[in-house]
Amino acid sequence: MLLTIRLDGKEVTTIEGLRNDQKINEIQKAFVDVGAIQCGYCTPGMIMSAKELLDKNPVPSLQEAKESITGNLCRCTGYEKIVEAILLASKILIQNQKEIS
Repeated sequence: MLLTIRLDGKEVTTIEGLRNDQKINEIQKAFVDVGAIQCGYCTPGMIMSAKELLDKNPVPSLQEAKESITGNLCRCTGYEKIVEAILLASKILIQNQKEIS
């Protein structure tokens, strides 16, 4: 977390900015596919945390996936499905990279 004043002049991507050609992106799809979305209240923060992790580390460990969401609270899922979604998104993104190469 940081104050918005520190973002002056910087580019900020929100959950809405992740869409590809009006479709959900791979991370969002992974959350849907594993059932990591329930009430939807924490979902944007979880997905953005997952994106930050996967941008820095495309193949995170289970522990790294868990640590990436420690700043987010979810009262619905118990976090297991969210972590599962992050690891699935990693696999999907890696596979997509292989197909492009």
